[in-house]
Amino acid sequence: MNTDISNKFVNNPLPSSNNELPISRKLEQPTRTALLARRQPMDMSLPGVESKSRIETLIRRAKWRKMRLVATRGLAVALVLLITLGGMLFSQSYLKLHKVFRGGTATAAALKSTVSPNLLKGEGSGRVNILLMGRGGGNHDGPDLTDSMMLASVDPVNHDATLLSIPRDLWVNVPGAGVMKINSAWETGEFKYLGKIAPGSTDPKAISAGFNLADQTVSQVLGVNIDYNVLVNFQAFKQAVDTVSGVTVNVPTDLVDPTMAWENKNNPVLAQAGIQNFAGQQALLYVRSRETSSDFARAQRQRDVMVAIKSKVISLNTLSNPLKISGLINTFGNNIATDLSINDATRLYSIGKDIDNSKITSIDLVSATNNLVSTGNISGQSIVLPKAGLFNYGAIQGYVRTQLKDPYILKENAKILILNGTNIPGVATNMTTQLKPFGYNIIGAANTPSSGWNNTQIINLTNKNPFTKHFLEKRFNTTSDNHLADKSIPTNGADFVIIIGSDEANISQN
Repeated sequence: MNTDISNKFVNNPLPSSNNELPISRKLEQPTRTALLARRQPMDMSLPGVESKSRIETLIRRAKWRKMRLVATRGLAVALVLLITLGGMLFSQSYLKLHKVFRGGTATAAALKSTVSPNLLKGEGSGRVNILLMGRGGGNHDGPDLTDSMMLASVDPVNHDATLLSIPRDLWVNVPGAGVMKINSAWETGEFKYLGKIAPGSTDPKAISAGFNLADQTVSQVLGVNIDYNVLVNFQAFKQAVDTVSGVTVNVPTDLVDPTMAWENKNNPVLAQAGIQNFAGQQALLYVRSRETSSDFARAQRQRDVMVAIKSKVISLNTLSNPLKISGLINTFGNNIATDLSINDATRLYSIGKDIDNSKITSIDLVSATNNLVSTGNISGQSIVLPKAGLFNYGAIQGYVRTQLKDPYILKENAKILILNGTNIPGVATNMTTQLKPFGYNIIGAANTPSSGWNNTQIINLTNKNPFTKHFLEKRFNTTSDNHLADKSIPTNGADFVIIIGSDEANISQN
């Protein structure tokens, strides 16, 4: 990756867009110092000759720090289907469910059993987006930093799901709080509500405040709305896997990671190639390892484990075993928080059980095929930033848009012809470029026989495809017509003809 970054930012902290200092700068000095200390890279050099006890202490601290940095990566991935797609497992007679499925947010429009077009805001709102966050928890260093962040986007119409990994070191401007790594967003929201650092707080309002700030931050990066949140710690992962008696995973090649051998009985081989049955600790090591493989390979391992858990949870043996169900409830209640309600989780289960494993895909921003981010350094901190420049998320949002297309647009697949009704060259082509990433089926772009169209028009020639009609009317802020005023315009079998007038062309040009 390109490690260059403008000198403007290398040696100086970035200012907040609203001239407000980051939260960490507003804390009392001892608290601020503690926060900064745990977020700085650790210097593992040992100058001179150290005593044996001193060396052992340093090694022990390094091990715990590494656990905090990498343990939670993949935990939310592996647990999302246990929670969101496993809701039907849990009878509402279990009062402990309310420790997990606390609700607190309105049911997403796309999650309703009957969805009408007027419930959806715009392209992409037909999906259900869940922000998954994993934290170390317990007494670990930085227990409330969400070092694992992933968006799980579910298509309830065409029955598929996409998992998007978010780099934990992405340097962002958190609304109302200043600049920091994105893994601090949830903790910052929690802190702003409580007015103090309270690792492991179970205050529902503090958790909700963390969710809200994390959602705002992630939305401005990815350009999508967040419907629900799930927050887990890595203890929940191990317990959940053990509760369902382990998971079966096909390991493509030997996974060797000497940096994690100390957690694997001093064996650097974390997993051998072939069909493997993982208990909780083994599965955790498998999804955590990142030192000897790429982020893409690690994301694929996370997907494989998640799919294995999904298969195990919905298997007949798990569903029919009340002890396992009770064990899952107890595990979740102690280690997981979510703003999903019981009814919403149940609905997600009814959708998720029909999603074939082959239709669960993993994407990221760092693999060679995407390569949308780079690394840099700010005030001694290693960060991730968009290749387009700090806080420039246009390319990232464009890529996400192509991967998370609206399910109703895809299902209707209406044929759309775009015509330029102005004398400004290239207007129809430019509009085609804008609409295609959303999943619209553009069959052609051309000019009208004569220019002079002041107002953009949408002509619905078949009076079908209600969702496409709704989205287009929302986008162009107009009402569609069923008749084409100029009969000389060839429609070429289109379901919709969009004539771009000077009103829209001027907006696009600006």
